[in-house]
Formats: sequence, structure tokens, C-alpha cells
Amino acid sequence: MKFDVLTLFPEMFEPIKHSIIERASKKDLIDISLINIRDFSKDKHKHVDDTPYGGGAGMLLRPDVVYDAYSSVKKDNSKVIYLSPKGKPLNQSLARNLAKEEHLILLCGHYEGIDQRVLDEIVDEEISIGDYVLTGGELPAMVLIDTVSRYVDGVLSEDSTLEESFSEGHENLLEYPSYTRPVKFRGKTVPEVLISGNHKEIENWRKEQSLIMTYKKRPELLNEKQKAEAEKLLKK
Repeated sequence: MKFDVLTLFPEMFEPIKHSIIERASKKDLIDISLINIRDFSKDKHKHVDDTPYGGGAGMLLRPDVVYDAYSSVKKDNSKVIYLSPKGKPLNQSLARNLAKEEHLILLCGHYEGIDQRVLDEIVDEEISIGDYVLTGGELPAMVLIDTVSRYVDGVLSEDSTLEESFSEGHENLLEYPSYTRPVKFRGKTVPEVLISGNHKEIENWRKEQSLIMTYKKRPELLNEKQKAEAEKLLKK
């Protein structure tokens, strides 16, 4: 999986070069390149923005500068994503589908945005990480790279993603609570079922706990039947 990130601030991406992403990069499972949009400026002062026609606050990134940055990395198999609060919400299903792509070009806006003409020309999909506005698209781009990379073959074991919150086949439930050693910690003990060795009972417990966890933290994800089942479990 190849990621090309078009940004005015490539130095912001240092945090994503570590941990799982770092190991995947060293194994050539993913490749992240940072393209500085400012390198494609048309003047000696490296200006990349201008005032919007019609007036208004802020500055807009120029379409010609953005287009040249895009053209420098565009290939036949490229999919261009613009990180924007106007976009489709990023979720696990979308991340899983994006992981099937070979080349993602991530366009990070800044200031008041980007001239609409170049967005219409090059962008395949707009994606948002939430209903709020950030200073630029760099943080959303890092979030997208992280969640998509986890679904690239070989980055994680298959078991690592199967039982996560929002995973496919888990009815959009949150992940069950997990425990490790020591068995006792500050007066609290690991649930007995988890040290019983009975795999069927453990599986049933985890399903029930996922339902309860979702009911408590994200009840809007449940249908009426699931809510009733969760309420019944809580009364046990």
C-alpha cells in the first residue's frame, strides 16, 4: 500500500513513523511519502494561497499549485482523498475498503480550504474524521493512514482485527473488556470465566460483555432487540 500525502506541513507527520506503522514500513508493506505543496509554488516567495473571490475571511490554496503537487505523484491506480469536515465519516468498513487500494493520495487542506475547481478535477472521495473543524488536514490524514494500514495484509495478524470494536461480523458492537496478569489488582479480580479454560463459556461471556459495553457507552448503535437483551443481562 502506497500513501502519498500532499501537505504544507510534512514535519507534522513525525509521530506516525513509529510503532506498528514503522514496522510495516520496514517490511515494505506500506510506503508513506510526504509531498510538500509549497515546493510547487509559482513564485520566489513560495506563496501557495490567495484571497477568495467574492470576499470573506482567510486564504485559499491555489488550484494550480495543488494540481502540480498532485500530478507529481498521480498514477493510473491512484485514488485521491481530500480530508474535509464535509466528507463521508471515516469508519471501520470504509477503512477496510480503502486498504484494498494500491495507491492513496491524501490531500490536506489548510487555511480556509482549497479552490473548488481543483477539488472537482482530482478528488475521488472526501472523508471526515468527525463533525468538527481542525486547522488542517494533517491530523485526519494520520488517523486515516493508521486505521487503513491495520487492514493491509501482513501488518497485523488476522485475529487482531476480527474482534475489535466495529469489526465485521460483530454486529457493530464495541469490543469486550480484556484482562491480564496479575489476577488480583487493588482488590479487583479477573472474571472467573476467563481463567476457567472453558472456551465456549469464554466466547459467550465476551459476546454478552460486548453487548453490555455497547449499551452503556454507545446505545445508539443497538436495535431495540439488542437493547432489551442488554438490559436483561444487566439485571442478572
